[in-house]
Amino acid sequence: MTTLNHQWVLASRPQGEVTPDNFRLVEAPVPAADQLADGQVVVRHHYLSLDPYMRGRMNDSKSYAEPQPLGQVMIGGTVGEVMASKHPRFAVGDKVLGMGGWQEVSVMDANVRGALTKVDTTHIPLSAYLGSVGMPGVTAWYGLIKIIGPKAGETVVVSAASGAVGSVVGQLAKARGCRVVGVAGGADKCQYVVDELGFDACIDYKAHPDPKSFYAALKAATPQGIDGYFENVGGMILDAVLLRMNAFGRIAMCGMIAGYEGQPTPMQNPALILVNRLKVEGFIVSEHPEVWPEATKELGTLVATGQMKFRESIAQGLSSAPEAFMGLLKGKNFGKQLVKLI
Repeated sequence: MTTLNHQWVLASRPQGEVTPDNFRLVEAPVPAADQLADGQVVVRHHYLSLDPYMRGRMNDSKSYAEPQPLGQVMIGGTVGEVMASKHPRFAVGDKVLGMGGWQEVSVMDANVRGALTKVDTTHIPLSAYLGSVGMPGVTAWYGLIKIIGPKAGETVVVSAASGAVGSVVGQLAKARGCRVVGVAGGADKCQYVVDELGFDACIDYKAHPDPKSFYAALKAATPQGIDGYFENVGGMILDAVLLRMNAFGRIAMCGMIAGYEGQPTPMQNPALILVNRLKVEGFIVSEHPEVWPEATKELGTLVATGQMKFRESIAQGLSSAPEAFMGLLKGKNFGKQLVKLI
């Protein structure tokens, strides 16, 4: 059992774009099994999840969750293996999912409800519990099923379509008989979205960098207008989508990555929300624990049977986490961004 743990802590709050100086790498000892309190479990992480929400937590501002404290281990989802346990439900060797943070090893209080979840890797890869069968997948499921409520024959548009959330949204919408149009950055991502994930069309926003060109491409891809929109980006893309929304359309507001580094994200035509009687609803998936069993059952079955396709960008080693995270915020990842720790 390893005795030294490496950890990334938040050293300072970003002023605009995140930089390497905002993080500091530290070391801490790993407690021996006989040093654990009742209920504690030591987990050796195999993968760390990097997600856009982490950028918002780095700010000291009012949000749906408390800011990431300075000098403490960066928040983050992890999957790994139990190394030592003083909890009857967890044994050495069990594969588990939790919020272990940006570190190689974590000591978890398994008595806290939801802190640690045992996962079955017989038919589902361990890493998928941080992606399609984990928080991103359930986020996609909730926004699409509970907010957009897709009906067969409707048109659903998904921004950040090749990412961990967007890729699941599109595949779930296709399975429900919708025409699905993705938005992604780069010809390779758009080709993947159409050829591998089965979307009907994908618009490369890098090939259409100005609003007029992007709107023309979106109009061509949505001849019947748009009934549902899953929003991950904001900015120019949201403005164009609003112009194409049908009456009584539904918009699930999941993320606004265009403004995560402090850029303003004004809306050009907010009156269209009223004119078209749109439902616009923001959501945080952690506030809806009641849907997780139903969502993960469907997602797990789709992944286990090969019907749900997913892609991962994997950075190697804990030392690569800050650089990979900064790349994620700029769209450099392809699919779910992970850090492999073992």
